[in-house]
Amino acid sequence: MDIETAVLQATGSTAILRQETLQSLWSGYGAIKRYVLSGGAHRSVIVKHVQIPEQPSHPRGWNTARSHARKVRSFEVETHWYRHLSQACNHHCRVAQCLATHQRDGEFLMILEDLDAAGFAKRLTTATLAQMRPCIDWLARFHATFLGKTANGLWPIGTYWHLDTRPDELDALEDKALKHAAAKIDRALRDCPFQTLVHGDAKLANFCFADDYQAVAAVDFQYVGGGCGMKDLAYFIGSCLDEDECAAHEQTLLDGYFNALKRALDEQGKSGLASEIEAAWRPLFAYAWTDFHRFLKGWSPDHWKINRYSERLSQHVLAELAQQ
Repeated sequence: MDIETAVLQATGSTAILRQETLQSLWSGYGAIKRYVLSGGAHRSVIVKHVQIPEQPSHPRGWNTARSHARKVRSFEVETHWYRHLSQACNHHCRVAQCLATHQRDGEFLMILEDLDAAGFAKRLTTATLAQMRPCIDWLARFHATFLGKTANGLWPIGTYWHLDTRPDELDALEDKALKHAAAKIDRALRDCPFQTLVHGDAKLANFCFADDYQAVAAVDFQYVGGGCGMKDLAYFIGSCLDEDECAAHEQTLLDGYFNALKRALDEQGKSGLASEIEAAWRPLFAYAWTDFHRFLKGWSPDHWKINRYSERLSQHVLAELAQQ
């Protein structure tokens, strides 16, 4: 694939001044690069170039045909997302503008707006509650924007840890009670009212911050698909806080999310739904957390996120299911 020609055509630029690699993709599936340009409307663009390897690797040993197929599908989903759905996101749930996509013979190319150049150049590895707030607002507005939308061309059920796509990790799970309840937890999330689209990998590292940390844009839509908004929120909080912080701030962060969701629904003329959605979704926060906890305990039993807070929520969910 002639990347430089594709970049020049997509941007109307006359020359590529230089390129720099920003990161390699997981398990050797390609790279993300910045191309600096001249002679067009864009001074730079981000290019996500996926090349399917003949012999993929995995840092934790999960190198299977199923794992490989899941990754390939994730790039198909992300390409579809940027090509057909990303335009629905406004400044409240900002994403990179898609300039062009190409897909051919085991390669995927996404040419995207450079969010650094658009004013979202800051990244965080840890976040205060104040810095988490714009990310939670972004999630609420994203979920409001895609409320009731079907996941055509995306994952039918979003998130990279979804049960149907992780049978190997379920087989490896030694927590028998959690393994036995996994399908019921999945069903509770899958069948809850007011399905939307979820980002599917809404960790802190996938948010780009403005200079004042009051606004964000999101990247990495490989696992976008249908689902309950609590899956994104639980995963995001878990990417930011330790177990004690999660316990201390859980209700405050949930309140902040649902307040932001109400504002977003009000702006979209759906204000009558806010209280019903909260009533349906808030009790499922623990289920969403436990759903990821189930994956993590099978995938990496010694992971730092397997902690007392996660176990407490898991036990709450298991006890609740036992009474049904």
